[in-house]
Amino acid sequence: MFTKSAQFYDAIYAAIGKDYAAEAVRLHDLIQTHTRSGGNALLDLACGTGAHLAELRRWYDVEGLDLDPQMLAIAAQRVPGVPLHQGDLADFSLPRSFDAVICLFSSIGYVKTDVRLKQALRTMARHTVSGGIVIVEPWILPDRWETGHVGAVFVDEPKLKIARINTSERRDTLTTLEFHYLVGTPDQVVYFTEDHELGLFTHEQYLDAFRAAGLEPSHDAEGLMGRGLYYGVRPT
Repeated sequence: MFTKSAQFYDAIYAAIGKDYAAEAVRLHDLIQTHTRSGGNALLDLACGTGAHLAELRRWYDVEGLDLDPQMLAIAAQRVPGVPLHQGDLADFSLPRSFDAVICLFSSIGYVKTDVRLKQALRTMARHTVSGGIVIVEPWILPDRWETGHVGAVFVDEPKLKIARINTSERRDTLTTLEFHYLVGTPDQVVYFTEDHELGLFTHEQYLDAFRAAGLEPSHDAEGLMGRGLYYGVRPT
C-alpha cells in the first residue's frame, strides 16, 4: 500500500485539495437520512491516517481499521484515544457492531477480485447493526478507466518538496498504478517507487455485492469526489 510514503500521505492529498471536513459533512447527512438504528457507532475501514475519523468524531463514536501499521501509527497521533485496528477490510473480525460502516477513497479497489468484493460486503454487513448503513466509495468504473494516463502531484512547502508521478496500466480487470516519488527535505533528497494494484468492478458488480450481503443498495452518482457512492441499510 502506502508503506513507503505514509509520512508524506497527508501533504500529498492536501496539495490536491482533498477536503475531509466537507466530505464528513456529506457523509453525516447521508447517515442521518438513512439509518434507522438509533445509535452513533461508526467504523471507518481503510482509515489511513485518520483524517476522516478526526472530522467524524464530532458526531460519532468512531473506530478505524487499516492494513498498514504505519498509517495506523499516524492515525493514532491524530485521533488519540480512538480504537484503531489492524486488519484486511475483506475479512476482519471485531467484537462489536456499528451503526455505520464506511469504506472511502476507493480503498475497496484493493480487494482486487469479485469474490473478495462480495466477501468484503458480507464482512461489513456482519459488523452493522439492524437499521445501520454500509457506505462504499468505489474505484473508477471500467468504462471510465484511461490506460496510459500519467498523473502528477506536487507539494511545495517550505521544508518539504515532493513530486509524485504515476503511470496507469490495465490487465483485464486489474489496474496497476506505479507511483514514482522524489522527496526533498532539509536533510536529503530521496527517490522511491510504490506499486498499487486495484480491481475494476462494474456498477452491477457493486450492486450485486451489496445484495449478496443482504443490503438493498442505492447509488449516488456524484458522491464525495465524483466517483460516486454505494450505500445500503441493513434490514431491521
